[in-house]
Amino acid sequence: CEKTSKGSTTPHFCICQHRHSEPWPTTILYTFHCFAIYHSKVEQDFFCQLELMMLLSRGSFAPDLLHSRLSFQDGGPLGKVKYTVTCYYAKSFEELRRSCCPSELDYLRSISRCKKWGAQGGKSNVFFAKSLDDRFIIKQVTKTELESFLQFGPDYFKYLSESISTGSPTCLAKILGIYQVTIKHLKGGKESKMDLLVMENLLFGRNITRLYDLKGSSRSRYNADSSRNKVLLDQNLIEAMPKSPIFVGNKAKRLLERAVWNDTSFLAGIDVMDYSLLVGVDEEKHELVLGIIDFMRQYTWDKHLETWVKSSGILGGPKNAAPTVVSPMQYKKRFRKAMSAYFIVIPEQWMPAIINPDQSLSNICEDDSQNASPE
Repeated sequence: CEKTSKGSTTPHFCICQHRHSEPWPTTILYTFHCFAIYHSKVEQDFFCQLELMMLLSRGSFAPDLLHSRLSFQDGGPLGKVKYTVTCYYAKSFEELRRSCCPSELDYLRSISRCKKWGAQGGKSNVFFAKSLDDRFIIKQVTKTELESFLQFGPDYFKYLSESISTGSPTCLAKILGIYQVTIKHLKGGKESKMDLLVMENLLFGRNITRLYDLKGSSRSRYNADSSRNKVLLDQNLIEAMPKSPIFVGNKAKRLLERAVWNDTSFLAGIDVMDYSLLVGVDEEKHELVLGIIDFMRQYTWDKHLETWVKSSGILGGPKNAAPTVVSPMQYKKRFRKAMSAYFIVIPEQWMPAIINPDQSLSNICEDDSQNASPE
């Protein structure tokens, strides 16, 4: 909520709590951004410093060169609670959103109203939500994933900035914010922390009839439940190829391969593996919706150890068998080869319409007779 006291221009922010429950993490993120926007406006006006001091008596906003942190308190049915939000790479994310989102205000409106979402394949007891307008996905990340992103964050922003400015194909699903939310009950001292990311919903505004999560491996990559709205895996696609393959035109195939080549080169360069290509078939528009997701995990020492143990046969099983965990370079090669094989090219004259990728190049049409390739 945002209120203004009589005779004062200083907003009073409060967190709305439902009885016997804590506020949603996304509500706290919305409050953080409200404070941040107000702080930036006040900072530009010398005559508003008094209001800034009054605001900071309610909540403290501490920006640094990379990250911003906000702490504020609020009362409710559960007693006084202190909320702390850390926004990692705050300025860099703001600049990225400026090039990807209609406006910062639209972003805030979206994440302020969310619903829980039981995403398939997600781990139990992990916070997963979608904004009510379906534009954004909010997902809890592990400590390891957060630490990985803090390491490669500057490379991520540089890569996307160059891709957007030069028009170089990319199909990375854009992460638009990473936060840590801490909730501490002042009475009793109970404290909880949650690390969250906000990313674009690749399937926004789409009527998807088939959805695949592809990694380029057939080992343990089969979903026996292939009913509608289920996420299918690599082996499901391979099994379906003789009867219902995914056809693309030559230009669309080249665009896809260039995007995958660019993205996998970048991800291997920052030691990331185990990512997937999310593929949605929109039969209504004759389009494929594509995006590389789950690229937050680096090839750390435990993955190195797992690769060595499984390939050596030291714990049983065939020696030198292909390990389930491979290095980023091996993963890149396997991923490229599989993605090239999964989509079958047919002659241009058989294609009814055009390649029509959006600005993020997340969507690749299945048709391209009007020769509108962004090459």
